[in-house]
Amino acid sequence: MDGGGDALDAERKGRRHKGKHDKPKPWDEDPSIDHWKVEKFDPSWNESGMVDVSSFAILFPQYREKYLQEAWPIIRLALKEHGISCELNLVEGSMTVSTTRKTRDPYIIIKARDLIKLLSRSVPAPQAIKILNDEMNSDIIKIGSLVRNKERFVRRRERLLGPNLSTLKAIEILTGCYVLVQGNTVAAMGSFKGLKQVRRIVEDCIQNAQHPVYHIKTLLMKRELAKNPALANENWDRFLPKFKKKNVKQRKVKSKQKKPYTPFPPPQQPSKIDLQLESGEYFMSDKRKSDKKWQEKQETQAEKVAEKKRKRDAAFVPPKVQAFHIIFLAH
Repeated sequence: MDGGGDALDAERKGRRHKGKHDKPKPWDEDPSIDHWKVEKFDPSWNESGMVDVSSFAILFPQYREKYLQEAWPIIRLALKEHGISCELNLVEGSMTVSTTRKTRDPYIIIKARDLIKLLSRSVPAPQAIKILNDEMNSDIIKIGSLVRNKERFVRRRERLLGPNLSTLKAIEILTGCYVLVQGNTVAAMGSFKGLKQVRRIVEDCIQNAQHPVYHIKTLLMKRELAKNPALANENWDRFLPKFKKKNVKQRKVKSKQKKPYTPFPPPQQPSKIDLQLESGEYFMSDKRKSDKKWQEKQETQAEKVAEKKRKRDAAFVPPKVQAFHIIFLAH
């Protein structure tokens, strides 16, 4: 009896463990339904509004004060449509957004926070307002602390922009994101996939000293491969270009031998006047000095002419013919 009870408990445990992983999944019911799709918020989902007040404040630099003061009516109107109140404090240099009783979407306050973040990073107001849309996301990449040397940082940041902003435009087209390089940050707006690509390009350029053109070539190749439906489910690694980093050998610095320590200073080197006094040139007249310099110049010139003549004559010297000894073997 006890043995039967133990077998029944074991069967129940096995069934319970098996059923834990065999529960019906929502995506197994109807494959045509996209469960990852972000649905547009309906105000009827939250008719009572927000009870608690949530707010965010962001500081902005002084050079943005005039522009924000001019564009603030547009920003206030855009936030008012979503039930968000905003305040521009010119004394403290800050922007504040907060929810009200008319706020229906609980997540819109996060979007409003991203909006004032983008405005503080010199993104134009018409472009920054697009962050309030559900399909638009943002990312602010801090690049100031990736490189210690300031000159190297400026040079790599210019490399990210390219001549006439050509590299930056290519990145925007291939990733489908808006990218703005300003000071020590890079502000980007777009889809999550595009933002991930932008962050990888920026970090490799600033931190790893990899030129953005390598990423641009890879993205161009992926775009062309995506057009072919036959390669949709295949691995694209064999088609993508592979760039190898060249290791340039650095010159070895010869270690200097340490001289034995002496408490006495090195002897003073003779000056130009001392050398002239030693050779007797100091007491010569100006005419004799000029004659001596001319004579030394002629001797140096004659040596150079003789050396050049010797090199020219060396080309006409016949090479030495080696003597070959022929040995006849008697059969």
